[in-house]
Amino acid sequence: MLTKRQLLATAAVAASVAIAGNASAQNKKVTIGLAVANLQADFFNQIKQSVDQDCKKRGIELVVADANGDATTQVSQIQDMITRKISALIYIPAGATAAGVPVRAAKAAGIPVIAVDRNAPDAPGDTFIATNSVAAAKELGEFVIKVTDGKGQIAIIQGQLGTTPELDRDKGFSKALATAPGLKVVAKQASTKWMQDEGFAIGQDMLQRDPNITVFFGRADALALGAAQAVKVANLDHKVLVVGFDGDIAGLKAVKAGTLDATMTQRTQAMGRLAVASALDLLAGKQVPREQLQPATLTTKDNVDQFIAEHP
Repeated sequence: MLTKRQLLATAAVAASVAIAGNASAQNKKVTIGLAVANLQADFFNQIKQSVDQDCKKRGIELVVADANGDATTQVSQIQDMITRKISALIYIPAGATAAGVPVRAAKAAGIPVIAVDRNAPDAPGDTFIATNSVAAAKELGEFVIKVTDGKGQIAIIQGQLGTTPELDRDKGFSKALATAPGLKVVAKQASTKWMQDEGFAIGQDMLQRDPNITVFFGRADALALGAAQAVKVANLDHKVLVVGFDGDIAGLKAVKAGTLDATMTQRTQAMGRLAVASALDLLAGKQVPREQLQPATLTTKDNVDQFIAEHP
């Protein structure tokens, strides 16, 4: 039987071990994996830059993988991150196909997942950070209605079908158009990578089939820029309103130059910082909202300079 002195000594050792264990857990090196859909897109690059800067400030190791728009590649990249024992995953799906596979794999390994911009419907992240695209696209639609007096023929160049931003932008824009029966959608076609060359090719094809188009909505600035290029080379005898979505640097400069009539500027830098903060909160066992939707700002020549100077 232990003496009182021995019991006190044993308790002291146990307390010492517990304190050391807690200190070790607190000082454990955090490694965040950032799986990006496609770094050729400025929107994703902005988020990557923000995450990178914030991780450096906090002393966090960051592992970045660019899927270049390929979902199969991304699944393999994230599996490699899991093998390397990342602490948390910031995940921007490369498409709708197999988007839930990496989430399930990460969660099976005990790794929290912060989904950004796109969320797998069959396997959502622990939290989802994105623009409120339904509200933003509705506001953009209302701008189109105002500028056109609610009359015209609209061509829509979609993003990747089935992805969160495409679905939400379609929903919001359609809500606005429902109030303007004089504006009719006469053409609608999807892109695969949201890129400018796709926007140009699709825009050209649409104008060849229907040269009376008066409005183009590119679901991303790159697609809208491609459409604007198609309008330019078509030498039409009427003005075509061209609007985009994202607030990419190139898109903002195009708004200033008058190449695009408007875009919706997303808070990409803020979303990157929020993703890092959410990863750390989840690792600390804190409650994080399932959705963290951010506002976007309708951007025209009147207010574009502030966003070129400092992106939100």
